[in-house]
Amino acid sequence: MDLKLSGRTALITGSSKGIGLGVAQWFAREGANVCLVARSGPKLEQEAAAIRKATGVTVRTLAADLTVPAERERVFATFPDIDILINNAGAIPGGSIEQFDEPAWRAGWELKLYGYIALTRLYLAMMKERRRGVIVNIIGAGGERLDAMYIIGAVGNSGLMSLTRALGGTSPQFGVRVLGVNPGPVMTDRIEALGRRRAATLYGDESRWRESFATMPFGRPASVDEIAATVVFLASDLCSYTSGTIVTIDGGLCHRS
Repeated sequence: MDLKLSGRTALITGSSKGIGLGVAQWFAREGANVCLVARSGPKLEQEAAAIRKATGVTVRTLAADLTVPAERERVFATFPDIDILINNAGAIPGGSIEQFDEPAWRAGWELKLYGYIALTRLYLAMMKERRRGVIVNIIGAGGERLDAMYIIGAVGNSGLMSLTRALGGTSPQFGVRVLGVNPGPVMTDRIEALGRRRAATLYGDESRWRESFATMPFGRPASVDEIAATVVFLASDLCSYTSGTIVTIDGGLCHRS
């Protein structure tokens, strides 16, 4: 299916691996040029070279630590004229409210919550003036299925959901769309590592890590491609009447009793 993205430019944060890299690859296969931003410069360059070779699109990279406000400004200064912003960088640690002091809360939110807000603020202003553009926030189902043992993430993700809906409700008057995606468990290196630790505890054998996902919907986590394909579709003109919407991709997990 032609998503009408050829020649456009998408910026994806946290794009050296996992969901962010998958999203970048899908955009490139649709003919969109991509800007990759992550902390790991060598890994970014390696993945950029692979995308260029596979698709022939223009791929630019920037190694930046988005926990630092000045680095967020540097991203905008480096890539000031994009069509699509994908906020993806950030992982918030799990744990209960008793486990974290105030600095830990602030540290947990610096990359994902404040990083998303800062880049959205910068790029939304540009897109409003230009009267076109799309912002997709990759948030997380922890903002819907609230868990006291993921308290920093539950509060942070809920805030990003509110940000997405509030801005997405008004942005169409400027020709701009703001959307969100809430992935549940996704088969990334991090999830595999968690599965291996769980299998070692449950079965005494970490090689049985896939069995540890048996109680998940469909007996597995989502694939990166399942998340990335949805993100790219939402950013496309085939979805041009959608704004303020958050799509949850968790196999129905949020609605389990």
